[in-house]
Amino acid sequence: MTIPQEQATWFADTFRLLAENVEHAVLGKRHVIELVLAALLSEGHVLLEDVPGTGKTSLARALAQSVQGTNTRIQFTPDLLPGDITGITVYDQKTGVFEFHAGPVFANVVLADEINRASPKTQAALLEVMEEGKVTIDGVTRPVGVPFLVIATQNPVEQAGTYRLPEAQLDRFLMKTSLGYPDHAATMRILDGAAVPTSRLDPVITPQALVGMADLARDVYTNALVLDYIARLVDATRSAEQVRLGVSIRGALALTRATRTRAISQGRTYATPDDVKVLAVPVLSHRLILHPEAEFDGVTAEAVIGQILLDVTPPSQREDA
Repeated sequence: MTIPQEQATWFADTFRLLAENVEHAVLGKRHVIELVLAALLSEGHVLLEDVPGTGKTSLARALAQSVQGTNTRIQFTPDLLPGDITGITVYDQKTGVFEFHAGPVFANVVLADEINRASPKTQAALLEVMEEGKVTIDGVTRPVGVPFLVIATQNPVEQAGTYRLPEAQLDRFLMKTSLGYPDHAATMRILDGAAVPTSRLDPVITPQALVGMADLARDVYTNALVLDYIARLVDATRSAEQVRLGVSIRGALALTRATRTRAISQGRTYATPDDVKVLAVPVLSHRLILHPEAEFDGVTAEAVIGQILLDVTPPSQREDA
């Protein structure tokens, strides 16, 4: 199905307005904001590896405010139980029936703060909701709603008392990125009070319209040359000498979805190799398992993906739809 250029232009304009609106609250982080928006419109989730105080909560709240949605924040701790996330059924003595008390996962944007501090059982409960988009308790299935985005965070510095996310669970995040500290100019603006409180942001779009945008992104034309490029990049991760386990087919599908979203966010009805290049590191790097010797030598997954992008030749021409 070919998308009319008018719809692609509307998508790009709306995407830009959303990014600008969020940037009023999260200054100087336009690239990360666009990545998170791309994940949301690709029906995926994001893992932010950041030190405390970089604006992760503000990002989640600003995003929810911009799409007229709801947002919740879950502070993960070792004693957090799966029911604390998904909700529980409670017996009401007055009515004599069990009532469901929804957990914080029932929101459009969920910030799972320091996800690596909770037990593996609690982590798995959240990952299951992320994958299924619904919660089943006492035999009753309840959808969490759409749109649905989980922004999970973990602190890369402090590892005491944490439970590292298994590779199979990391693979379920569409992207992994980092907000990081703002640059000097953005810091000066923040100190001067230029950042707008998230509660004062005006909505840009309704949740229903956002679902329509996600449907449009799914139909972006991706020709065989671009798909072949993605497949060759993924194959290269599996044969790289520093890598013990390369990117799975889930990772290849995630890169394809994100590539389509990025293409239409630029106002195009077709994807290009440049879209793939922009997204390869945030979409693929956290899916690699490096050899211990390579990690000891200081090799990073991001560096491996960067080298693969240099080694794998992109297609030089585009097949028109």
